[in-house]
Amino acid sequence: MIDLPVRGSSSVLLRAALVAIFLACVSSESTPTNSPAASPSVKWPNGPPNTPNFFPLGVWLQDPANAGRYRKAGFNLYVGLWKGPTESQLADLHKAGMSVICEQNDVGLRHRDDPIIVGWMSGDEPDNAQSFGARFGWSSPVAPAKVVEEYHRMSSTDPSRPVLLDLGQGVAWDGWYGRGARNRHPEDYPLYLDGCDIASFDIYPVAHASKEVAGKLWYVAHGVERLVQWSGGRKIVWNVIECTHIDNPDRKATTRQVRSEAWMSLIHGSRGLIFFVHQFKPVFREAALFDDPEMLAAVSALNRQISDLAPVLNSPSVSGSATVVCANPAVPVATMLKRNDGTTYLFAVAMRDGATTASFTIKGSAGAGTVEVLGENRSLDARNGAFTDRFDSWDAHLYRLRPRTPAP
Repeated sequence: MIDLPVRGSSSVLLRAALVAIFLACVSSESTPTNSPAASPSVKWPNGPPNTPNFFPLGVWLQDPANAGRYRKAGFNLYVGLWKGPTESQLADLHKAGMSVICEQNDVGLRHRDDPIIVGWMSGDEPDNAQSFGARFGWSSPVAPAKVVEEYHRMSSTDPSRPVLLDLGQGVAWDGWYGRGARNRHPEDYPLYLDGCDIASFDIYPVAHASKEVAGKLWYVAHGVERLVQWSGGRKIVWNVIECTHIDNPDRKATTRQVRSEAWMSLIHGSRGLIFFVHQFKPVFREAALFDDPEMLAAVSALNRQISDLAPVLNSPSVSGSATVVCANPAVPVATMLKRNDGTTYLFAVAMRDGATTASFTIKGSAGAGTVEVLGENRSLDARNGAFTDRFDSWDAHLYRLRPRTPAP
């Protein structure tokens, strides 16, 4: 989950050109074009709950002794167990009522009838260069064919649960030198995706050390969108969100940036979020989120909001019915439109650092209406499905539209 720096040869001019092309493409697209299907867990009877009210909100590689605290913070899933699963780890998860995706080791297979296990971990970042050990350097990434072979082995052993494959930041950033000899080979990724049921990846723009990525939150959305496109919508896409210093003692995401990254992800097709809560510098803390009361409160509130909106997020997206025009073209706004239980929802997020006013129009709406801005204790007026709102840096606004009831 933490990408280790492995430097390979690269061309500075090529890198600059590719980044320029990438930024131009992202800037020109304010609304994602891929709409993943609803009910993603329907094919696995022992997978994550296949109910409209469940949306995966995971935490990466944490001690099961803290599972109760994570449940109070709104998490519903552990992803990965250190040197596990072990019997004691699974016992702790049972006490907290916390589901887990873990390795398919001997203990895990002995518990294949245990509903606490809802998926299997295939591996962590096989797309990165692999370590020979501290004294011997690095090899190439794991070949996609080997990942696919391992996936088929795990699926045949237990076809009742999905297999999750976590990939590195090369999903979003072609210039990631940690891929060694496979640097700038994005064509590898569609091949890797044949080796999983759920594809996840991580990139941490705020804490990132490279100037090409640092502070550019949209890399998170770009990676999600690429996985959706590369899989042709056939795979469930999740992704990892930063919320600590990780290995950067000087920078960490603000609560607003964390919320922005989460909604960028969801709007661009992510069907599950995993939070990375470790800190390595200036000192190591496995559960650093608990040491930051402000961030803990913000992540807890974000988890509650997403869980409350799970039936909406799990419903199909409506394409082609919402348009947005931004007064400041340098700050595009991405949107996702949902209709659930007779109510229209529009989720929107600013894709650049800066302020703008966005003018929205939703087709098929007539007359006057009220737009509730969820979680912000305010509302807007709409006429024939059109309304405007202001976006400050990295703002995400969630709108619920209801026709105005005429006076008797």
